[in-house]
Amino acid sequence: MFLRFFCLVFLTTSVFANSQSFEDFLDQVRKSATEQGVSKATLDKAFLGLVEPKPEIIDSDKSQAEFTQNFWRYVNKRVSKTRLNNGNDTLNQNATLLNKASQKYGVPAHLIVAFMGLESNYGNYMGNERLIQSLATLAYDPRRSKFFTRELIAALKLMDKKTIPIDATGSWAGAMGAVQFMPTNVIAYGVDANNDGKVDLWNNKEDIYASAANFLSELGWKKGEKWGREALIPKNFDYRLTGLNVEKTVNEWAALGVLKGNRSALPKSNFKASLIVPMGHKGPAFLVYRNFEVIMGWNRSILYALSVAYLSDRLNGAGRLSAKPLDEPLLSREDVMQIQNTLNLLGYDTGTPDGMAGPKTRQATRKFQSDIGFVADGYVGYELFQQLQ
Repeated sequence: MFLRFFCLVFLTTSVFANSQSFEDFLDQVRKSATEQGVSKATLDKAFLGLVEPKPEIIDSDKSQAEFTQNFWRYVNKRVSKTRLNNGNDTLNQNATLLNKASQKYGVPAHLIVAFMGLESNYGNYMGNERLIQSLATLAYDPRRSKFFTRELIAALKLMDKKTIPIDATGSWAGAMGAVQFMPTNVIAYGVDANNDGKVDLWNNKEDIYASAANFLSELGWKKGEKWGREALIPKNFDYRLTGLNVEKTVNEWAALGVLKGNRSALPKSNFKASLIVPMGHKGPAFLVYRNFEVIMGWNRSILYALSVAYLSDRLNGAGRLSAKPLDEPLLSREDVMQIQNTLNLLGYDTGTPDGMAGPKTRQATRKFQSDIGFVADGYVGYELFQQLQ
């Protein structure tokens, strides 16, 4: 018994690096939730049996696919033949409810279904972690404690009002239902479409579709506009112009030689657009518009946003991407940290190494590539990893 206790304490300390005990942390959450109107009865029921954080949840948080997969691996897994078939079935079998939500909120049915496809495989896998366990574990972890504590208290408020059940389950990240809403999103955007006093994102399709459409509408989705399109970049292109921080009109991109992915001319348009290259100059390119930013408002990962956008287009009848898939070894977070450490040692500032190739790492990569005479596309991939060995 003593050995088990010792191992548990050691594991909790080493994984969470939190000087405060889990019990004291929960007491603090109780106090904050009570001050915000959550009843003692709800807190007692929600925290019943919650005696320790779950380290496996932190492991999942540190190994998210968005950080460990490249574009083709990520997209091909998510826009598979099976997912397309199931998505088309979902569209056909639920056309009346989907059209109702689409007409009310101005969001295409195929986009709603695409989000469901990526989030829960159309409601077939919504996570089986106890919601309070997941959120309490992530809130106890110091890395993003403030964010997840807010989500934990939001979940308690929803349970107190009986909007969601006390025993609600979800993903390891604390997201719930077929569209994997975080608790604050349920509060802000959840729709009780059938007026039964609940926002049932697990079983009630009317609530699910309306909530997803409302979320995208509130994020700013522009009815009738595309999210973007595949593009083709000319040789000797200045890749410093790529990235979401650079905007030009479609006409200006066309003047620089950018084409559609099928090599035809871009349409005449003064729409603002950004050019992104998720696998650098050897991978596909995309010209993205303001609706792409809306998709990223749901999830800030570019790989996720491109996958949703591509899946929605395929469900709407579009064909495959024109770019040829590139098979490239994957980098682990440890590999990316090694890249960051090496670039820092060489004088290219990536910030504090964290194993995630964010804007600062891509900027440092672009400077390094430029200095050694390579295409300065800022792509943190296997080729860069080899160059820095």
